[in-house]
Amino acid sequence: MKKVDMNLLKNCANNLMFEMKEEEYKTLLGEFDILLKQMDVFKDIEGLNEVTPMTFPFDCHNSYLREDEPSNPLTKEEVLKNAKEVLDDQIVLPKVVL
Repeated sequence: MKKVDMNLLKNCANNLMFEMKEEEYKTLLGEFDILLKQMDVFKDIEGLNEVTPMTFPFDCHNSYLREDEPSNPLTKEEVLKNAKEVLDDQIVLPKVVL
């Protein structure tokens, strides 16, 4: 495991374009020390290497989605017939960004 030191933190902060005070680096370094000590506990767990890592804690099934079946697309005239305002065969929408 790579050692986390002040130079590594400063390099990472620089790469991420963070500006941090020296005391913030010291606090972060202390937090990493605690985290790494907690991670050391995992190596003592028997059979941990045989467990498949989870990417998400729940089984997800999207049974409510329909099958994607190709169909005939709408013609330009069908698309434009219900539009409030059309200009040069395009639907005119209100401006939403100031």
